[in-house]
Amino acid sequence: MYNAQGKISQADVLAKYAPLVRRLGLQLVAKMPASVDLDDLIQAGMIGLMDAANRYKEDQGAQFETYASQRIRGAMLDELRSNDWLPRSLRRTSREVESAVHQVEQRLGRSASETEIADHLSMPLDEYQSMLQDLHGSQLIYYEDFDRSAEDEPFLDRYCVDHSDPLSALLDDSLRGALVEAIERLPEREKLLMSLYYERGMNLREIGAVMEVSESRVCQLHSQAVARLRTRLREMSWAGTEN
Repeated sequence: MYNAQGKISQADVLAKYAPLVRRLGLQLVAKMPASVDLDDLIQAGMIGLMDAANRYKEDQGAQFETYASQRIRGAMLDELRSNDWLPRSLRRTSREVESAVHQVEQRLGRSASETEIADHLSMPLDEYQSMLQDLHGSQLIYYEDFDRSAEDEPFLDRYCVDHSDPLSALLDDSLRGALVEAIERLPEREKLLMSLYYERGMNLREIGAVMEVSESRVCQLHSQAVARLRTRLREMSWAGTEN
């Protein structure tokens, strides 16, 4: 893929790695709300691919595809951030659910059921489940969790020292350990769902078949699991600052 000047040929890179960009885009958009446009992600990913081609050096110790994949994902995440893909109304809903989960579980000293959370929100169970359905595609960690301009200290600041690269921060040992601990505290059904979704890479239909529930029910359980995890990561970080 190198030209006469010893540089990677951009035309060859585009021809060879365009399928990689599309595959990474499909993986990412599958976890996003329907409002996220795949073509926009692919376009951003192509820019990331070209950036990788310009920056890559053979002596970096990593294969080009591995290096390029990181740059492509980073470019796609930047695109999501710049377009603020999650509407403010859903951000408010997400915070409302997280707050309810936190308050109910603090009061009960255990994982709260959907009925208990719905009661706390003073709404019927089906309305709460519809709220969870709307939150499908919400992330475990948002970019604002890295935002130092926020009025309150972002909870990831308590775990990670260097936030210049969010992907690197997610790999931080202390954050990974906290996340593992938070997952272990999930109700068994939600723990199984997270394992099938993130470890085995199963889609919603496949998970529904395993758990003998509908795809929409899988979406609801996933949203609730994410709310629990975000809440518990915050609880752990707060506890850490008090010790």
